[in-house]
Amino acid sequence: MNASEDKLAPEVRSILAAARERSGGEGTLDVDARSFPEAVATAEAAGRVPVVAEVKPTSPTTDGERTDDPVALAREMVAGGATALSVLTEPEHFGGSTENLRRIREAVDVPVLRKDFVVREEQLDVVESDLVLLIARFLDEDDTDSLAALYEAAEERGFQPLVEVHTRAELDRALDVGAEIIGINNRDLGQLEVDLGTFERLSPHVPEDVTLLAESGVASVDDVRRMRAAGADALLIGTAIMDGDVETNTERLTTADAERTNRDSTAEAASTDATAVTDAKTTDTATDTDTR
Repeated sequence: MNASEDKLAPEVRSILAAARERSGGEGTLDVDARSFPEAVATAEAAGRVPVVAEVKPTSPTTDGERTDDPVALAREMVAGGATALSVLTEPEHFGGSTENLRRIREAVDVPVLRKDFVVREEQLDVVESDLVLLIARFLDEDDTDSLAALYEAAEERGFQPLVEVHTRAELDRALDVGAEIIGINNRDLGQLEVDLGTFERLSPHVPEDVTLLAESGVASVDDVRRMRAAGADALLIGTAIMDGDVETNTERLTTADAERTNRDSTAEAASTDATAVTDAKTTDTATDTDTR
């Protein structure tokens, strides 16, 4: 165990150890990916918050397990306005599978992210997806490939790499390899604590031409608005959507901006009406004075 790994929470060390043991696919994939940045732009144009809804049966940080058909869940998320989907393929700690991802990607027409702990190039070839997650903290370590090598290998196969970071140093590494899609994880993999301030501290250092996601800890409409105000182009949301009716939850979070806009418009209209009434009263008073 190296010094960096020693700082990881025990659950995360277990996940990383399992990831190192997993084999790769046979042959090299050639992926025809659905554009995530275009999907984000389409959602924005339609007045929706771009949300990547996560099909997550379970995790070390959640209680219980969802045993619903993952394809049915995915369709409900898309019906609720999800811009893209994130599908867990890590089997031991998250209850995911590559078969779930294959079935979901065939059933929907939005971009699909493979959410897993890919640490070697051959592991990219296990299943096709539109985006693939590369976690900066897990790479450039013993028994893993470098972030630069994995990023290049993913692009060569046609994947859109989503590089996840949590610190300024990791963000700099992501920018150094030319990452065009970056996710700032509000969860510290050392203590598994969530701080939405993480996104707010790092987002100002991300160039405007990068598609920027806020990950972890977004649990409410207020959280959505907070991350959007801090510069999030999209939000990756798991537990807050999976906990309950996924279509209803997705719709509530993807319409957060619209709700605020409607309230602002209503307030502006009320203010305009009040001003008009005041002006009218002033005019009437002036007229009465003149006639006297």
